[in-house]
Amino acid sequence: MKRPGSRAGGTSRPAALTWLRVHPLPGAPTRGRLVAGAAVIPCALGRSGIRAVKREGDGASPRGAFRLRGGYFRPDRFGVRPASPLPLRAIRPDDGWCDAKTDRRYNCPIRLPSPTSAESMWREDGLYDLVLDLDHNRGPIRPGAGSAIFMHIAREGFKPTEGCVALRPADLRRLLRRLGPKTRIVIGPVPARPKRTKGS
Repeated sequence: MKRPGSRAGGTSRPAALTWLRVHPLPGAPTRGRLVAGAAVIPCALGRSGIRAVKREGDGASPRGAFRLRGGYFRPDRFGVRPASPLPLRAIRPDDGWCDAKTDRRYNCPIRLPSPTSAESMWREDGLYDLVLDLDHNRGPIRPGAGSAIFMHIAREGFKPTEGCVALRPADLRRLLRRLGPKTRIVIGPVPARPKRTKGS
């Protein structure tokens, strides 16, 4: 008799994680650790560390709790779509992400070329071979409050990012299997909500 949630052959998909938590390393604000269930995964953070108030171009990773909107992968670097409950789309050479504060498409995926400033998603350095959208400043979008905040592949030696969270390729690919639409990522310490008192 099959156990609930089991697959043919006796294997079962692990349950999706509810929370991911990112903490900076003491004395090293551009390096961190991502806690995913029982796993502790090294990661790179923004060149300006973690900040509660994020601004375009400041190099900071935004502090807060974010959902995962889905992601992208380079089809020429992956033989098949990486396994994940999250929606993943193959990147095209003309995919971009608008980072022009005055553009109505700011912090949205666009097609290239663009008449205003935009980042290419089809990168030769491999950082976006696998990338997840962390939902920062996506609803409502505030001009200048930061764009293209992703979880992506880390540079050699965990060099700082421009505000994203970056993991080693193998770690990111393994983590993808445990991420779902209800997973939330918390970057840095998030202040607890004040307790409500009677009459408030």
